[in-house]
Amino acid sequence: QIDLSVGALSGLMGAVSTMAAARLGWPLPLAVVLALAAGATIGSIQGSLIAWLRIPPVIVTLGGMLLFQGALLGLTRGVTLVPPPGYLAVGQTYLPEALGWTAAALAAAAFGFAALRTQGQARAQRLTLALLALAATGVMNAYHGIPAPVLLVLAIASLLSLIANRTPFGRHLYAVGGNREAAFYSGIPIERRIVGVFTLMGLLCGIAGVVLTARVGAATTDAGRMMELDAIAAAVIGGTSLLGGRGSVWGALLGAMVMASLDNGMSLLDTEAFWQPILKGGILVAAVAADMAGRRRE
Repeated sequence: QIDLSVGALSGLMGAVSTMAAARLGWPLPLAVVLALAAGATIGSIQGSLIAWLRIPPVIVTLGGMLLFQGALLGLTRGVTLVPPPGYLAVGQTYLPEALGWTAAALAAAAFGFAALRTQGQARAQRLTLALLALAATGVMNAYHGIPAPVLLVLAIASLLSLIANRTPFGRHLYAVGGNREAAFYSGIPIERRIVGVFTLMGLLCGIAGVVLTARVGAATTDAGRMMELDAIAAAVIGGTSLLGGRGSVWGALLGAMVMASLDNGMSLLDTEAFWQPILKGGILVAAVAADMAGRRRE
């Protein structure tokens, strides 16, 4: 299942929460909850169309992407919305240096311990993340410290990894992706699991929209545009198979770091703008080709 609407939905949810906080005077926690609840509801509707009406997910989410982009433009009337100061703290707060190193040490220790309990590619991913946690902390502390969104991402990734590997819901998702027919005969409620995962996707889009808006300090009419392609590329680079049944949360996060590093590196090197989509597209195709080649060898 591929969701092409994640970027547009994130931008729309950021604008919805900003409008509730800035124009309607809602308390900040309530405005954030509105974005999360609306995102989860929309995700549930998309999942229901896919699961119960058997509409291909590409069609549902492509239509959703266009719908959300139009709704964002209509909601903002083409005007950039500025959130209140308290809203900006969600994306522009930094952790003090001492607390940052403490958090990095705990994260590296957790990844190292997890690596000892796994084998193969999973172990390599966890060891890489342990080293990256220490290296990234050093770089961020040299600036202002670890940003609050980084801590939020790590907390969400930890929770989702636990769900994916330690709960029936997560194991069912791997089963449905790996062999839908076998999952059906095993008694797995496939339709409910599909609705559940799209609801979770909508909830995460709500979170992403709030953080994105707070980080850039405004809800713009093109917020989230083309982010879905970065999300797909990050997942594939991180080891997620487009054929289903294979992948991990931490691998996808590692892929996201590769994509973000690519964007920032080319910007720092003053690379001409047209090279960025060319390189990202080439990396995406190469990652999928490597996945398919690995499948054939198996």
